[in-house]
Formats: sequence, structure tokens, C-alpha cells
Amino acid sequence: MTAAADLVLRDGEVHALGDETYDALAVRDGRVVQLANDYDAGFLVGTGTEVIDLDGRVVLPGFVDAHTHMETVGQYGVHADLRGASGPEEVTERLQARAAETGDEWVLGYGYDESAWDADDLHRSDLDAVSDDRPVAAIREDMHTATVNGVVLAEYGDELPDSDVLGDGRLVEDAVEVVYAATEPDPGETEELLRAAQREANERGVTCVHDMVRQSHAPRAFRELDLAGDLTVRVRLNYWRDHLDALIETGLRTNHGSGMVEVGGVKTYTDGSLGGHTAKLPEPYADAPDETGKWVVDPEELREFVARADDAGLQVTAHAIGDEAIDAVLDAYEECADAGASRHRVEHAELASDDAIERMADLGVVASMQPNFLKWAGGEGLYEDRLGTERREASNRFPAYREAGVPLAFGSDCMPLDPLLGVHYAVNAPAESQSLSVTEALRAYTAGGAYAGFREDEQGTIEKGALADLVVLEESPWERPESIRDIDVAATIVDGEVVYRAD
Repeated sequence: MTAAADLVLRDGEVHALGDETYDALAVRDGRVVQLANDYDAGFLVGTGTEVIDLDGRVVLPGFVDAHTHMETVGQYGVHADLRGASGPEEVTERLQARAAETGDEWVLGYGYDESAWDADDLHRSDLDAVSDDRPVAAIREDMHTATVNGVVLAEYGDELPDSDVLGDGRLVEDAVEVVYAATEPDPGETEELLRAAQREANERGVTCVHDMVRQSHAPRAFRELDLAGDLTVRVRLNYWRDHLDALIETGLRTNHGSGMVEVGGVKTYTDGSLGGHTAKLPEPYADAPDETGKWVVDPEELREFVARADDAGLQVTAHAIGDEAIDAVLDAYEECADAGASRHRVEHAELASDDAIERMADLGVVASMQPNFLKWAGGEGLYEDRLGTERREASNRFPAYREAGVPLAFGSDCMPLDPLLGVHYAVNAPAESQSLSVTEALRAYTAGGAYAGFREDEQGTIEKGALADLVVLEESPWERPESIRDIDVAATIVDGEVVYRAD
């Protein structure tokens, strides 16, 4: 006699993102044990079975966010949330509200994006208005740029590299790192941030994250949450390049860990961001004719790092946005014995040339990309200002990667942590050269991330024996492709347990 299921979902549309759709599925011991029609699924219902009537809702594999920063996601829920602020005045107001809630410590805000403002940028004076005796910092959404008040400049000025101080309180790259170091949360604060972040992940249908961590207590906090049974999202830890010696010394390798927390790879920068004019380009920026970006890690240093990490059995996740930076990463990967077996990755890969895309396909390198970045790629957006029309439309050419056979994994870079927003932009891209079908975009946000994390045999899919990591949507993205970002998540299931249910 067949054992009863722990959980049965019925009367829905279960999409395995293949050719077939089912009415129901059954789960036992955290795994899918049956895909069927409602009648057949009924035979697995026992006295202890939880049954969820979907009432026509859509079930998909749980979203795998292949590139995010969970600690930063948590900052939005703990510090001033600057996302969606309409201009400098609103940023000041939100920071003032945060200052009124706290004592004598830093006043921090995260997530502003000036690209749609009438004002040209955020300035020191906007943050001086928050406080003239406490350090105040607003971190831009890309995390490569920040604006600080006069107190920060006075207290930390000697530590700020002159080349990364743009004036009027604006900082980029290594100067921003000084702010991060000064505001690093302790272990207790880190756990608070990660609990807030996993709540948001659950609410967004995210069942697994590839978290990029640096100088953080996050690895410890995630493992303690796992041991306590309080972790409700799977975590793949990508350590920073300055952790490489410690990873080698302790013998950690890619894919070590438990079912909930495992070692991913080791991350490095090459260049910066388009927003900060620091992504490395072969030709000048359209709105800054003397600027071609900068190396955050120069190519020779990058090659040495990749060689050491690869020899140690570690996957490399290399940030590269500009075409010159992408080429430098691929040059380094070409020197590895088998970059495809290691599934080395290019993070962002926004401006890859045709030749670079072909090289990625030949090497088996994963393109870890963020479709939500297309919000800046419209005709009147940030990328038009920075790059001009031709280069803007040549950015984020997802179909070119797919057609070349490059493994494509989608993530959010927490701008914001919202897979349906990313899928929406991939389907409704500003240019045809950037647009995917609904199914293709969903696969990149599920199976693509699973492949990038070496778990394609059990994650990012709905099939018998796969992990019961699922998201339930109120409506079908195939039926309303023009407004996917407005679809609500009804429930999220991780390891067969309902970790989020909408009211």
C-alpha cells in the first residue's frame, strides 16, 4: 500500500516548465512524489496529509535568486528604506525619520536610485540636513556608490582614497568600502538582518539564494539558523576574494555543506558599475567623454586569483559589467583546466560582445545576470545617458546567450529581491534583442540558478524526486505577460513546508 503524502496541492495549474501541465502534486519527506490529476492525487491523501486547494492558482518551481546580498536586503527592513524615494528631499525625510528612532550611532539608508529624479544627484548638504553631529550615509541601490554627510568626511577622510571621492559627499568603490567597514553589524545584528531578509524572500517566492558575503557574520548566522530549524530559504554562500586564503586553509570546497546551507564559490570584482561610471568600457561614456571606467581588480591580479581558486576546487563568481572587464574574466577562465566543469561564472555580464558570448559558450561559463537591470535600459533611462542608444540596446542581450548555448541564471542583486519583477522586464524588455518568452525567463530564474549551483538534478524543477521547493502564484504569467510584476505570490513552500501564505 502506498504511503500517504505529507502535503497535496490540488485543483491548480502545476507547471514543470516543460511541455506538460498538471492539476495536482504530492509531497513526502520534502520531495515531490507524484504529479497527477486531482483524482489520482487523492489516493495519496491520508489522515495526516495537509491538503491545499489551489482554486486554479499556478504552481512553479521555487525561484532561485542566483545573485543577491541578503544582509543588504535585511537593511531595508531595519534601516531607512530609500527605495522609490522621489528625490533628495524624500531621502532626507526618510533618513530624518530613521535618526529619530535611533540613538547616537550612524544613520543609514539603503536603496536610493537617482536615475529617474529631476535633481542631478544626492549631495552632502542633503545628508547634513539629517544631522550635523552624527555620521549619515545613503547607499545607492547598486551598492558601489554612496553619499555621506560632513561628519563622515571629517571622521574618515584620511581613510578615503582620493580617486574614489567625487566631491560633495559622493563616494564610489573603495571609498564606499570604508563606510561598510565602519558600519559592520555584530553577530546579533546580522541575525536580525537575515531574519528580515528571509521573510522578504519567502514573500517573493524565493526558495534558494546565492548570497554574496564579505566581511560579514552571515555565514555563521545562516548556519546557526539552520541548526535551530529557523532557516526558511536555502542558502549558497559565495565568499569574497579576500577570504580565499581562509577557505583554502580550512579545506572548504564548492558544494560542501548541508541541504540548507552550502559553500558556493568565491567572488571577485573586476570593474565597478554603470551608475558610478566605473564599469570598464573600451570606449568613453556618452555623458562623461573622459571616462572609460576603472579596474577594481586589475587583469593580472584577477588571473592569479582565478588560478588559485580553481586549483583549490572553488567556483569563481566574477563581477564584470563592461565589455572590457568581461573579456578580462574570460581570459582568466581560459587558463583554467576546465572552466565548464567548475561552472565558473560571470556576474552581470551586461555588455558582452558577440565574441565574448561565444567564448562563454565554448568554455561552459555561466552568465549570472539580472533582468531587473533593464529598468534602467529604456530610451530615457540611465543607460541611455551613460551609453547612448546603440550600446544601451546591446546590453543584457539574453536571447543571444540562450541561442549560443550559454547557461543563463537570473538573480536580482537585491535591486529589489523580486523574481517576478525580473521576469517581467525580461519578457517586456526595452529592445527586442533583450526579450525572452515567459517560459524562457522563468527557466532562467529557476532551473538556471539551480544549474549555476550544481543542483539541477533536484532544484529548479518540478518532477518526481525533486525537492519540494515551490511557489504558488495568484495568476498565470502566461495569461498576463504585460503585467507579470503585478502578480501576487499566494504561498511559498521550502522542503515541503509552507513557509509563507498570503492572508
